[in-house]
Amino acid sequence: MTHTDTLNATLAETHCAENAPALDAGAIDDLLGLLPGWAIIDGKLQSSFSFANYYQTIAFVNAIAWVSHQQDHHPDLMVSYKLCAVSYTTHSAAGELSLNDFICAAKVSALYVQRTAQ
Repeated sequence: MTHTDTLNATLAETHCAENAPALDAGAIDDLLGLLPGWAIIDGKLQSSFSFANYYQTIAFVNAIAWVSHQQDHHPDLMVSYKLCAVSYTTHSAAGELSLNDFICAAKVSALYVQRTAQ
């Protein structure tokens, strides 16, 4: 396990904080480096996940819904037959990015790895 993998796992084990403040550009760059496959597009933390079929896609969406409920931090999702696009910002931080976005992105990535390893 690399240092980045360890930090990503730690991020995925962290719980979202209520009213998380917006991050500065340096913190965003540092955290983005921990999340392979994620990018900042139009000020949002985004990634897409591919699946073999619709059932697997929807199972992943349902897993994201459960995590989102547990964390009280909800992404925007775009769902199609074999693809789920995930986008995060923080409403309580005026639509900017907060640590909560990166925590949840790490959790979503971990879900994807778990589901595709089966």
